Amino acid sequence: MPLSPADVATRMKSGAARLIDIREPDEYAREHVVGAAAVPLSTFEDAHLNLTPGQDVVFMCRTGNRTGVNCDRLAARVSGPAWVLDGGLDAWKSAGLPTRTDAKAPLELMRQVQMAAGGLILIGALLGVLVHPAFWALSAFVGAGLFVAGATGFCGMARLLALAPWNRTRTA
Repeated sequence: MPLSPADVATRMKSGAARLIDIREPDEYAREHVVGAAAVPLSTFEDAHLNLTPGQDVVFMCRTGNRTGVNCDRLAARVSGPAWVLDGGLDAWKSAGLPTRTDAKAPLELMRQVQMAAGGLILIGALLGVLVHPAFWALSAFVGAGLFVAGATGFCGMARLLALAPWNRTRTA
């Protein structure tokens, strides 16, 4: 069941709720709600949730879509009722509630993929119009890659971008 950001903040402040952020580590590193536990959806079944008996469990993502799609999977890990932060991190910020932001953390990997793919498609289209129609193949290649990524769950561009120097884990 959804809870408003104000309700979740009140419950967290009183200690009545545990907020669990199911976004991936790169998303959490860039910005998160102070006090939210990072439990990525990709490793959710194997993660220890550190739940306190009698405490409400509230799950969140960026917009509420991932929590909505995975609500049965999330609720299965909780013995009592499970809640979701209505509207996710975006609604939390819209409500004027505080977050911790690390501007030095790289952009989320999927945003990088979107920017790179969009840029390559645009370049291929422009070069196809201005230089030679053969450059449209670049746009077609990237479009095919995006289709394969959606169909299979494997994104070669994301794998390549993950190896980029700005995406390497910083050491202390």
